[in-house]
Amino acid sequence: MSLFINLITVSRIILGAIIFVLITRSEMYWYAFILFFIASITDYFDGLLARQYNSVSQLGEILDPIADKILIVFLLFAISINLNSYYIGFLSAIIITREIWVGALRDFNARKKKSDATKVTFLAKIKTTIQLFTISTYLLGLALNNMLILVLADIFLLISFLITIFTGYQYTLNTFKE
Repeated sequence: MSLFINLITVSRIILGAIIFVLITRSEMYWYAFILFFIASITDYFDGLLARQYNSVSQLGEILDPIADKILIVFLLFAISINLNSYYIGFLSAIIITREIWVGALRDFNARKKKSDATKVTFLAKIKTTIQLFTISTYLLGLALNNMLILVLADIFLLISFLITIFTGYQYTLNTFKE
């Protein structure tokens, strides 16, 4: 069962690359939206199945956040390129930088046997949910060719950015407090 659950997790990485390509063609926006919805749901189901079947594994705990980040990176890049938006590109670059920073903190804490300092928090899970929702909103705006929805997505991106920065700050404090 653990292998199946990890395959669900890895599917997010593969879907991220496929969706990136789909976003390059306006007639494919709906397919991108639908595949992203499926990819987002896998984030919920792999964790649910792992807990339900008591198949939580170290590999799964490592793969899950990495798959989330790769999916989000693919889509943030694709959307900023597609919409030719420095705003989306800049906030996305900072979001991605935070993800790399937190990854480095996790590695540092693992070496110091302080993994609890960067254990995934509830707010960090909310952050990922808002990031996925934001990307969904952009994709829906593209699919419907609706500027109002794209402006709403810009607002959600700012909210996502602020939560992302805050959780990165929390992890940094937890890592370096005595």
